[in-house]
Amino acid sequence: MNESAAQPALEARILTLLSEVAPDIEPATVRPEVDFRDQFDFDSMDLFNFAAAIHRNFGIDIPERDYRRLMSLAKCAAYVRASLPPA
Repeated sequence: MNESAAQPALEARILTLLSEVAPDIEPATVRPEVDFRDQFDFDSMDLFNFAAAIHRNFGIDIPERDYRRLMSLAKCAAYVRASLPPA
């Protein structure tokens, strides 16, 4: 699967995890380039839980200093993609 085809699938997985952490979020309304905290009530505890969900789902370690790189759908997808081993 090429990278452009994999992007929607990756974003869909991330949105599923996001909605599990913050069930009030409607995934279809998430704007990829806008930070989560600017779109809805997403606090530091939500971010911690989201990072833990990303870790569990993708098997990547996320140091706390990188949490800011998970703050939007686009940033998070880029971070996960860069952290995964090559296919």
